Formats: sequence, structure tokens, C-alpha cells
Amino acid sequence: MTAVFIPKETHAGETRVSATPETVQKMVKEGLEVTVEANAGATSWFTDQMYEKAGAKIASGGDADRAWGSADLITVVRAPSAERVASMKADSLLIGLLAPYRNHDTVRALAEKKVSSLAMELVPRISRAQSMDALSSQASIAGYKSVIVAAAELGRYFPLLMTAAGTIPPARVVIMGAGVAGLQAIATAKRLGATVEVSDIRPEVEEQVHSLGGKFIPLPEMESGAGEGGYAKEMGEEFLRKQREIVAQHVAHANVVITTALIPGRPAPRLVTEEMVDGMRNGAVIVDMAVEQGGNCALSKADETVVHGGVTILGPSNLAATMPEDASTLYARNIHALLELLETEEGLKLDLEDEIIAGSLLTHGGEVVHEATAKALQEVSA
Repeated sequence: MTAVFIPKETHAGETRVSATPETVQKMVKEGLEVTVEANAGATSWFTDQMYEKAGAKIASGGDADRAWGSADLITVVRAPSAERVASMKADSLLIGLLAPYRNHDTVRALAEKKVSSLAMELVPRISRAQSMDALSSQASIAGYKSVIVAAAELGRYFPLLMTAAGTIPPARVVIMGAGVAGLQAIATAKRLGATVEVSDIRPEVEEQVHSLGGKFIPLPEMESGAGEGGYAKEMGEEFLRKQREIVAQHVAHANVVITTALIPGRPAPRLVTEEMVDGMRNGAVIVDMAVEQGGNCALSKADETVVHGGVTILGPSNLAATMPEDASTLYARNIHALLELLETEEGLKLDLEDEIIAGSLLTHGGEVVHEATAKALQEVSA
């Protein structure tokens, strides 16, 4: 019987868990033997008793350490340390948001230990893989929460209010990036009654912006910035300069600016300069959702609040973890959907001919098989 282990996350501030009682129950019905580390779901409000009722065994202390070394499959939210990987058995499988562009030591350890790994952020963005798209499920939550965080920090109303003491105009919100996070931020800001303007280097998203009630900010007439998998691609400095000039005029009048622009495997593009912040109104709020990859705002700092010239700049690096119950529920379903591709009568098998498996495969057979990660490791070692 295939042994599955769900460990408690150890990354600072990580409150999510990679399996919920709902998905554990499904795995047990599918013939998998599931062990959950004690209190693994506590910060997501899933108790050990709920996991036991779903059919899992609970392991703590030395039993949990032994589970790392005996499990055929381990699912995680964040990549484990290289030291923890060293305790895994050869030919086992690891599934999670492994951040291969940053966690070079862990990737090397996975290859050296001959552990196969599937990185959830590498799952191809194709229609057949929508149920496995963890980046989208977590980005949607983060986009929603970014607006809530901004509204809580802003010293005024979001909606238009007509009162006996006079009219309060709606807050003006500028959102940079109309990907999954940006679109959810647009929808949330509109629900709260704000006027929303949106900047994106991909002109083809304009229709989506309008459908959610946002106003699209026209950018320089140049090639589309659409990249693979629905992401934006890296643009030249001349385009970015012109973009900043146009967007700066809108940012100057904004009460809230939310930046969401990311490029896979690259530093986040710098969209809000210090000069642009200097030109903003007192009391304005910036939420930089790209801070973990360097930030879209020149002044943002990860998990810190910066006040510059009357502008408050927030840099939350893990917004999804601030809504752990729903974030874990969706992420666990993403994991389980991918797991269903691996299940056979003989146990878990990696079908390397399947484009989803091939696309998300990070390490296998003692090698780093994801081309971009392998190249990055070579460059670091050179």
C-alpha cells in the first residue's frame, strides 16, 4: 500500500496545510495509507481529530521523523529544507510549491537523493490542468485579501457615500497587473464601491478588465507583453519607461495602488519608482504583492510597513496564508487533482508522456529535469 505523509509546515508565517480532511478521506478511499503530522492543520482550523475521522494516522515526534524517511509520497505547501530532503527515501515522490528558482539547495538535495518531485508552480496552464492550478487558486485569494488589507489601512471610505453632512466620493484604486490576482483585486475593489483603473502590458486583457467594471489604462503602442501560460513577459526598458510615465499620472491621484506583476523565474518588474511615490497624495496606500520576488515598488520591504512622505507601503509576502482555511482547502484540492493522474492499480506511477506530469516534473532519476532550473543551477555553480 502506498504510504502518504502530510507534514506540518515549518516555514515562518506559513499557516496552510497540503491536505485537508476532505482530501485525506478521498485518498484513503483510493487505497492510500495516509499519515498526518500532529497539528499539521491546526493553523488552518483542521484538527487532528478531523483527520483521524477521515481515516488518517496521526504522527508526532520521532514517529513524524520516521514518516519522512518511509513515505512513498510527501505533499507540502512550501519546499522542505535540504537537510529534511536528505532524510527521504530514494525513489519517493514530493509534491508542493517548491519555488525551484529560489530553493537551489533543496533542488540539488532532491536530485542527489533520487527523489522525484512535482512542482505545483510548474503545472502547465492548459484547460485539462485547471483543477491542478495552485498558482491561480492561491493568487485569487491573495488578490482578494490585498484589497481588504488596503481598505483596512486606508483612512477613508471605499464607496461613494451621500450623507446629511455631504457627499464622500469613492476611493480611486489603481491595480497593476490583470492576471488572476489582479482580476480578483478588481472585482473586490468594485464590490467595495471604489473606482478602479488597471494597467497591464497585455492589451488582450482589456475586455476582462471592463467586464469586472474596471477602466483599462492605455499603454504605448508596442508589441503585446503576453508570455507563455498567461503570464506577462519581460519587456524592454524603453517600454517600461513609457509605461511608468503614463501610469504615474493615474498613480498620483490614487488612494490605493495594488501591484501584482510577476514574471516566472525573474525579478518582479519595477513599476512604481520612488519619484512616483513622491508624487502621490498623503494618506495613499500601496500594497506590493510582488515583494517576494523583489517587488514592483522601489520602496517596499517584505513583510514590513514603510511610510514614505505620507504614503503607506505594505509588502505582504504570503497573503494566501492570512486566509488559511480557504487557501488550504483549494490548495489541497489542487494537489489531489494532480495525484489522481498518478494513481494506478500498481500504485503511484509517473507517466512521463503526460504533458501535465512532464511539465511539472522538477527532479527525477537523480537529475534536475526541469530545463530552466537546471540552467539556473549551472549558472550559480559556474
